[in-house]
Amino acid sequence: MPPEDSGDFSGFKPISAPNYLSKKAMNRAEIWQDHIYRLQTIIENTGLESAIKWGGKVYTYKGKNVVSAGGFKNHFCLWFYNGVFLSDPYQKLINAQEGKTKALRHWRFQNAEEIEEEKILEYIREAIRNEEMGKVWKPEKSGEIEIPDYFQQKLDESKELNEAFEALTPFKQKEYIEYLESAKREATQISRMEKIIPMILEGIGLNDKYR
Repeated sequence: MPPEDSGDFSGFKPISAPNYLSKKAMNRAEIWQDHIYRLQTIIENTGLESAIKWGGKVYTYKGKNVVSAGGFKNHFCLWFYNGVFLSDPYQKLINAQEGKTKALRHWRFQNAEEIEEEKILEYIREAIRNEEMGKVWKPEKSGEIEIPDYFQQKLDESKELNEAFEALTPFKQKEYIEYLESAKREATQISRMEKIIPMILEGIGLNDKYR
């Protein structure tokens, strides 16, 4: 049986950009390693299950992504995958890409003193209740671009990648997003994401060579 991802990229070799970005992300995570571990410990007190997805630890409820923790150059954060449904009583949540990211929300921290366990638990428990009630974002059928969570995290990790993606035309952005979203398996999503990152950094559209 042929692999799921059988697009014609025979002349394309992703040499260094994915590894480069992965190393940068790893270094940023290491800066905040102790803080991220503390956030993960708080999350684990809620009974959520953990799984490795897209190269990082994601906490799930009955297989549904709920929350994860990560580190960046100037901050570390919690990602709430259906954060759009959270009431956000303490006004902590941020939408990194207004108009494009629909469900994902960030809670950013810059030091250990900002980690308030009871407030964090309050948000996570509400997120779990939302999953229990079946509150899931369903994309509207429109021309708007909705960036998948795993790719949004990559954009957040790299200012260079984010700026390169923003510089593309909406049509080219949509082509990339549709290419990612048509992959059903996580392994294929990762493979496709690594394949397109160097192209985006070079300002190349997915199908430019056919035009």
